[in-house]
Amino acid sequence: MPDSPVHILDDDATPSHDAGHAAALLAGLLDSAMDAIITVDEQQKVVLYNRAAEKIFGWPRQEMLRQPLEKLIPGRFRADHSQHLARFGTTGVAPRRMGGLRVVHGLRANGEEFPMDASISQLETPQGKLYTVILRDITERLKAEERSNRLAARLAGLLDSAMDAIITVDEQQRIVLYNRAAEKIFGWTSEEAMGAPLEKLIPERYRGQHGSHVRRFDRTGVTSRRMGDGTVLYGQRANGEEFPMESSISQLNTPEGKLFTVILRDITERIRTQEELSSFAAEAHAIREGEKSRIARELHDELAQSLTALKMDTIWLRDNATAQPEKAVARLADMVSMLDTTVAATRRIAADLRPLMLDDLGLAPAIEWLAHTFTQRTGVPCEVSVDEELELQEPYATAVFRIVQESLANVGKHAHATETAVVIARTGQSVVLEVRDNGQGFSTTAPRKPHSLGLMGLRERAQLLKGSVHIDSRPGKGTRVQVRIPVLESGAPA
Repeated sequence: MPDSPVHILDDDATPSHDAGHAAALLAGLLDSAMDAIITVDEQQKVVLYNRAAEKIFGWPRQEMLRQPLEKLIPGRFRADHSQHLARFGTTGVAPRRMGGLRVVHGLRANGEEFPMDASISQLETPQGKLYTVILRDITERLKAEERSNRLAARLAGLLDSAMDAIITVDEQQRIVLYNRAAEKIFGWTSEEAMGAPLEKLIPERYRGQHGSHVRRFDRTGVTSRRMGDGTVLYGQRANGEEFPMESSISQLNTPEGKLFTVILRDITERIRTQEELSSFAAEAHAIREGEKSRIARELHDELAQSLTALKMDTIWLRDNATAQPEKAVARLADMVSMLDTTVAATRRIAADLRPLMLDDLGLAPAIEWLAHTFTQRTGVPCEVSVDEELELQEPYATAVFRIVQESLANVGKHAHATETAVVIARTGQSVVLEVRDNGQGFSTTAPRKPHSLGLMGLRERAQLLKGSVHIDSRPGKGTRVQVRIPVLESGAPA
């Protein structure tokens, strides 16, 4: 059949009409195949080469017939291929199956190598064995797999770089995705969590409620849980500890079934901070009210009573100054003394409300005055080192003054120190305030005493200045309180 597009070389064959018809039909089927089909004889010479083979390898049929098969194989693979074919001819067993994991390589007419999927079979004929290979160019498939693998790796990297725990479960609520943040938050490794039920991460008393929520979400697609909506859930760490979480949930339909993904954020510190701030606000309010009451008492007990006494003396002088001049002079002396006391009390009350020394003399002298007053009251020496050229605008100067005042008050109340030091200096782009003592110290992790603002008040004042507080203290080793406040080049805090 000289016009047949596929040639199986057989010099001795004289086909009948039916045989010729069958051969033509077979040739048409082979040339319509999408995969390359190549048959070689026992000498590995090509005897069949279909159109798909022409397209894939780039060699025309006329140039490949009777040519060695190794012409289509890269040089470094030819020895292995020959051994494989010989072993297959002896045993009939080949490791190559179409769709398997093994990839072989072909060589195009232009010298380009490319990956192939292959299967091989053999046939006994009167002229000897024939070996047929079916080859599929998988260049595009491997490129697509590589792109998919890169995308999967990028996605895995993104998931593992997330700060929040990301967990995906199937319809049976078995964990199928568990990122590094989840490992850190829950304490279970990925190997321990994968395939486990999600309820492993939920306190027992909440498991039923969670299951009904997921089922409702599955039916309706509606959930009340949104990150940041104020809803607080509870998780359970590997050590059994419960902790508060914020979460959101989504679902995705896949050919294997629905997947539910939850994004979880550990808000333990936020809840603790909120509780501390609420406690601080309540206690601060109580202290403010106490201060108002104290000032009201001082105004009443000292200023009001003194003014009342002065008024009574003034009336007496009006009525008796002429008749009793000697007593009037004595009464006037008493009134002058009372006025001095009243003026002093007024200044003390005003200083408690607002350190006027800051306005009159500046920060450094005001700190020196605080240290001097502290030493007079407690008997504890206080060394002061303040940058004389440092100028702070309001409200920063007052805040620094109050932080030093509060810190020294804490030393006087609790430290039992014999030495204290205050240092205020410009360091780079910050003003650094430090108060040190050699007192008994304390544990910074111990619970704060009720009704005591203590260090919380210092932190609150520093935060108002966008600053930070670092406290270094150990029992028996003294305490160092350091406050750092960011500043602009002009010297005013940022």
